[in-house]
Amino acid sequence: RAPASTALIFDKRTTIIALVVLATLTLTKNAYMASLSSYYTFFLIDKFGVGVQDAQLLLFVFLGASAAGVFLGGPIGDRFGAKFVIWFSILGVLPFTLLLPYADLTWTVVLTILIGLIFSSAFSAIVVFAQELMPGRVGMIAGIFFGFAFGAGGIAAAALGAVADVTSIEYVFWLCSFLPLAGLLTVFLPDMGKVR
Repeated sequence: RAPASTALIFDKRTTIIALVVLATLTLTKNAYMASLSSYYTFFLIDKFGVGVQDAQLLLFVFLGASAAGVFLGGPIGDRFGAKFVIWFSILGVLPFTLLLPYADLTWTVVLTILIGLIFSSAFSAIVVFAQELMPGRVGMIAGIFFGFAFGAGGIAAAALGAVADVTSIEYVFWLCSFLPLAGLLTVFLPDMGKVR
């Protein structure tokens, strides 16, 4: 079998800018998801007086919605394109993340389900977009972005924990609500349709 072409489909500058944008989106997405998955139970207990068992159940619901989002992101990206999924999944959650710190318990549950479902759909689209930017380097790109995603999530969880110690968990959730604004950087991603 002939080796896959590794020629860049855009010039080097465009490719580097696009990869930096994708890395930034991965960082902000995973920072937000890390804050939610790590501190959601404490947020529910502190703000609403929810019992530990109920808080853990609601965390499970959020994580289930996140898993469904990852699964749905692939076929949606196949149909509408990776760039559309990135736009929708990262900017699309912004109204929900901004509302979350002010919601009552019922709406908090609804909003976190929507956030998990929509936000998580971005990851597969980001990886696919990066792989299309650098054809023939599928393994390298997948390794970098998967490694970066897990690393960023862990570092963000630790940093946000330190912030929560000196402020409050509610403040951390308020602070993180602005992270999806990074989705505006998607405007700097090149249009793959022009090279197909």
